[in-house]
Amino acid sequence: MNSPRIVAFYLPQFHPIPENDRWWGKGFTEWTNTTAAQPLFPDHYQPHLPADLGFYDLRLRATRHEQIRLAREYGIDAFCYHYYWFSGTRILERPLLDMLSDAESDMPFCLCWANENWTRRWDAAEHEVLIAQRYLPNDAVDFIRSIEPFLTDPRYLRIAGRPILLVYRPQQLPDARATLAAWRDYWRSRGHGELHLCAALTHGNVNYVQFGFDSGVEFPPHNLQAGTGNVNPEVTFLKPFRGNVVQLPTVARDYLDRRHEGGNVFRCVCPSWDNTARLGDRALVLLNGTPANYEFWLAEAIRRTRSDFPGEERLVFVNAWNEWAEGCHLEPDRRYRHAFLEATRLAVRGESVLQDFVDVGLPKPGDYQRRFGVDLCEVFVYHYWLQIGRVRLWFNRHPALKNALRPLVRLLRSSR
Repeated sequence: MNSPRIVAFYLPQFHPIPENDRWWGKGFTEWTNTTAAQPLFPDHYQPHLPADLGFYDLRLRATRHEQIRLAREYGIDAFCYHYYWFSGTRILERPLLDMLSDAESDMPFCLCWANENWTRRWDAAEHEVLIAQRYLPNDAVDFIRSIEPFLTDPRYLRIAGRPILLVYRPQQLPDARATLAAWRDYWRSRGHGELHLCAALTHGNVNYVQFGFDSGVEFPPHNLQAGTGNVNPEVTFLKPFRGNVVQLPTVARDYLDRRHEGGNVFRCVCPSWDNTARLGDRALVLLNGTPANYEFWLAEAIRRTRSDFPGEERLVFVNAWNEWAEGCHLEPDRRYRHAFLEATRLAVRGESVLQDFVDVGLPKPGDYQRRFGVDLCEVFVYHYWLQIGRVRLWFNRHPALKNALRPLVRLLRSSR
């Protein structure tokens, strides 16, 4: 049976760079957002904290090797790195360059050009552009030239012998067809043959054909259908909330049943999604992003890919390997440990026995009430000992009074 290869999107923003130091403060990395998250409702799993790999730094070769070992062991066939390029300026490129120069990083990979402006959207100032995509006249050729060393690497992921290149927001290319033609012409002129160009179905784009791409790739939870059920009224929030809470099984079923124009679209699943760490009370939270629900979704995506494209060379994508600030990762965390990885392996091997999504419940208000009681007790105990400490400090500053009262203190202790 022809099994599709599993490709996980990979975020390289886990090391400090001068730009992030300037925009967000010295030492900022994705961990800065991740660890600052707070729960929004009872039993809300936030913050997401790493287990095995810890708060890693992608400048370390050992981290990269351990990620590769874990991914390969549990059935991930390739990483798709987000590539940040702005008219010749590259950002967050060090992990990719280090990987490229390291023959022992033996993991197939491909690139997804993250061709969007960087704004201060994390603090709601989306109008403030930090670095813009300018799309200058020579950008098309300069871009494809910049990634030539990646695409010609023997580890680079290919479809029917053609390196696959993804574009995150094809609808923002001023003239997508002209850009793609320039890429193809350059590639042929270099004697490399043909490219496979793939458009991400994101931010309202639902049609790769109109831009001249060879294929599309789903990108859940992007492009949620209007009827996808918002369950905000059924959730007891701990503070005012302006975002959306949706059941992951509802989103997954919607994706599984989609039929895309053009037909050549790679399926994609997400293990979970919760960008509270980035957006706070404006977040999109997918409830029940559990290992079991992810396992069924991935197994179904693989099964339907085989059924829809019998005998063809196909890919199934996972969003994502390490999007920690979006609550979307296969890497081990402190709640589920290796469970998402184990679910991946079961689905890939065809060993999953699940027949449907199994986790569909809602947070219980009672959980919050019990938590409130525990929190109240903790606050009381904290302030009690704080006052005791202040009393002791006051007596230490008045030794004569302290010595005079010492016999009374001894008498009270003996009477207990």
